[in-house]
Amino acid sequence: MNQQIRKPVEPAQGMQPRLDSEGLFDQRYKEFLETVSHLRVKLHRYCARMTGSALDGEDIMQEALFEAYRKIELLDDAQALRPWLFRIAHNRCIDFIRSRRARQRAEAGYAGDEIVLPVEPAGPAAGRAIERLVVHLPPKERACVLLKDVFDHSLEEIADLVGSTSGGVKSALNRGRAKLAVLPAQPIAAPLHDAELARLLDRYVELFNKRDWDGVRALTSADARLRVSDCYNGLLSSSPYFAEFERSELPWRIRPGVFERKNVLVVDRLHGVAWRPAYLVRVHADGGVIDHISDYYACPWILDMASADAG
Repeated sequence: MNQQIRKPVEPAQGMQPRLDSEGLFDQRYKEFLETVSHLRVKLHRYCARMTGSALDGEDIMQEALFEAYRKIELLDDAQALRPWLFRIAHNRCIDFIRSRRARQRAEAGYAGDEIVLPVEPAGPAAGRAIERLVVHLPPKERACVLLKDVFDHSLEEIADLVGSTSGGVKSALNRGRAKLAVLPAQPIAAPLHDAELARLLDRYVELFNKRDWDGVRALTSADARLRVSDCYNGLLSSSPYFAEFERSELPWRIRPGVFERKNVLVVDRLHGVAWRPAYLVRVHADGGVIDHISDYYACPWILDMASADAG
């Protein structure tokens, strides 16, 4: 499988990804993404459930894939690609959880390591419910339940990934399944309201839909960052971002929306006479100006996951 991964790399060429002057990834990185395309939806699903956010999960998956590309020469067995990518993504997820102190919040409700009786998984039909609830578990139990009951990894694979033993994985599975079995029904939380960001996004949408690019740029900081999945990671001012919308042959519009209880932008495409959501854009602001934009146009699995959860 994928001989380009197994082929030794000449030192003169290297395998370090490059960014050109506009922050665009080189062609070799795009070829790597094509090589691992069959794993990306599962990787995103895992990262999204580990972090509790489809958007954060996408950002982490992008970072994991870029890290894997930089280290691809270390992989000498193409059959090990899947567990290797999951291990990198898992480690990134754990770093993310620790950085936002989510582990402490998750474990606060389960402070004791009480002994629990083994609980069998509820079966494939409960997969989606399990995925949505695992965020309430501590990270190790969360990972073990996801990898075993959702992604069907073996105990040995999970042990290697989480840095444990098969016995340790079994114990984590039992604890995690028991906690999930007694979780109360989770009420739908109200969206978080950020009045300042909402006003800024309303103005951004108004100017964007008018194609007033100078007005849009005036809402952003001089050093605002732009991240377009699979394509660009650099300064917004150095990117062709707005020009790409101007050149688009497909009718589009953007509108304010709420996703995962947070304010986002929704890009709609016109299909016949109906507007349909195509993808999401996440905007971060500081001091009343936009300092970061994340565009998820290349990530249809995000809306697919939202639709599946809603169903």
